[in-house]
Amino acid sequence: MEQNKEMTAQESLSLITETLNNSRKDILRSNAKYYMLWGALLTMFSLVVYVLWNSTGHAYWNTIWFALPLAGFPLEKLLAKRDDVVRSENVISRITGGIWLTFCVFACSVAIFDILCSSITKNPLVIIAVGTSLSAQIILLFGLAEAITGIALKNWIIKIAGFLTGIGGLALYYGIGLCEEQMFLFTFAGIVLFITGILVKRQYR
Repeated sequence: MEQNKEMTAQESLSLITETLNNSRKDILRSNAKYYMLWGALLTMFSLVVYVLWNSTGHAYWNTIWFALPLAGFPLEKLLAKRDDVVRSENVISRITGGIWLTFCVFACSVAIFDILCSSITKNPLVIIAVGTSLSAQIILLFGLAEAITGIALKNWIIKIAGFLTGIGGLALYYGIGLCEEQMFLFTFAGIVLFITGILVKRQYR
């Protein structure tokens, strides 16, 4: 009787493990196209902001970034409607969703604090330091969120992409200029994200 109970517990654990692994594969298979979408949009927006900022010398062109979610979320919904398989929410999808929601909250908070600091202080050196470090802070957070997503999904491609985006983007920040050239950090992140989507799609096709 005791042996039967032990086997039942082992079978239950195996079933749970198999279910979680299948959920991870389903999420990866489904999310590949979203990585490609957001990677393409991030690359395009960063280049548009760079060209306008470089040609006019005005940093206010960064307000174009607010149009990114306005363009991305409707396109994401359109891709979701074209998906033949309807997937229910599970613990893995909630974890990955929570990771990116946390990234958005932290990134927006950093941007707001930097804007407030720049508007309150009268020290030009502080204004320059705060303004030029914002892109590096967001890229580091972006890479961290991507790497943690890769850990949650047990996918080495996304893990490597996260480390490459965060640490590689930070290294790129120290190697380029401090003005409009910052946009190349997001260009770099967008290209990495797009390639990640392609590799994940090939991995689970």
